[in-house]
Amino acid sequence: MIQKPRGTRDMLPDEMERRREIEARMRGQARLYGFQEIATPVFEELELFTIRSGEGIISEMYVFEDKSGRSLALRPELTAPALRMYVEEGRSLNKPVKWCYFSDCFRYERPQKGRYRQFWQFGAELIGADTAMGDAEVIILGYDLLKTAGVKFVLRIGHLSFMRTLLADLTDEDKKKIRAFLDKREENAAINHLRDIDFDHLCEPLVRLCGARTLDEVFAVIGEIPEAARIREMFSILDLSEIPYEINPAIARGLDYYTGMVFECFAEGLGAENQILGGGAYRLAHLFGGEDTPSAGFAIGFDRVMVALGEESWIPWQPKVMIVTTNEGRNRALYIAGEFRMNGIITETDLMNRSFSAQMKAAGKNADYAIIIGKDEVAAGIITLKDMKAGTQEKLTVPEAIRKLSSA
Repeated sequence: MIQKPRGTRDMLPDEMERRREIEARMRGQARLYGFQEIATPVFEELELFTIRSGEGIISEMYVFEDKSGRSLALRPELTAPALRMYVEEGRSLNKPVKWCYFSDCFRYERPQKGRYRQFWQFGAELIGADTAMGDAEVIILGYDLLKTAGVKFVLRIGHLSFMRTLLADLTDEDKKKIRAFLDKREENAAINHLRDIDFDHLCEPLVRLCGARTLDEVFAVIGEIPEAARIREMFSILDLSEIPYEINPAIARGLDYYTGMVFECFAEGLGAENQILGGGAYRLAHLFGGEDTPSAGFAIGFDRVMVALGEESWIPWQPKVMIVTTNEGRNRALYIAGEFRMNGIITETDLMNRSFSAQMKAAGKNADYAIIIGKDEVAAGIITLKDMKAGTQEKLTVPEAIRKLSSA
């Protein structure tokens, strides 16, 4: 028996209905902010991803050569493709450009709860707005998308200038090591590394900075840096918007990629690997042949959203109807089903030429209501509507039954 590849999933109808419902909520919310959906190719030139992350990322990707020998890769994320698309197709658009996307990505990594080799991302990119208001809107949009989906989470916000200022005298290699430790929340390892490289005097400030939970505490450690006014403005906008958040100066998120504001969301119900959103301010367009363009965005792990929601990823109830006929009413089944479907009512008919009793049995398993069309109903031009749960039934015209079910 041929089985699905490791790290992938088959999704049965019930799961797909839940996913589509949550997708629709998130798409609708992004639209309210003026973000328009885009789509990029499933595979791209390999260089699109290695140009900023280096050749080391290849081991974590699905890489292949096409028949002409071109090195291609299944997309591991969607920010780089979106910015490639902006440079190639969108530079003449009015700024800011507000794009969102929902697509599958591919990474060759160990599968675990909420993490797969084929996974879906919902994300947004704000391109060309270099303001505190732009940064704040991106954060608020990410917050609202998760709230709209029904996820319970904590929002944490930082700024790369915090650690950049504190670690200014370190070599680039040592900065990366410290940031990597902090990104994994390994503060003690970061402190030990500072001692190993004879920067003991930074240990106490690092502890204070990592523990800072207000801007005043942050600036008490690093001083009033040039970015301070804009940072204060962004947080003021968030406060006025009544967005709950925690300040976390230790957020790293790969400093070769992000340039300023960074933020993350952590959800309940995901165990240790509970990050569900990550994003920040960045500059990528110049790497792909465009002008140096300020941007900000985020990506949401949609599979983690569904795991975090669990049974709470409910589907709005809609009545399901099955048409049950005798031989006399069989030819009217599809016409009447069409009337119900045109009014948004989920309606099925018997396609197996089953007996009346077998049809009623199937309706009891798969439907909320049975529409019975027998000899008497055909003669009178009506139907019998039976509530399969209550066991009650009544004779109605088709319009009357549609009105009743539409208000159910």
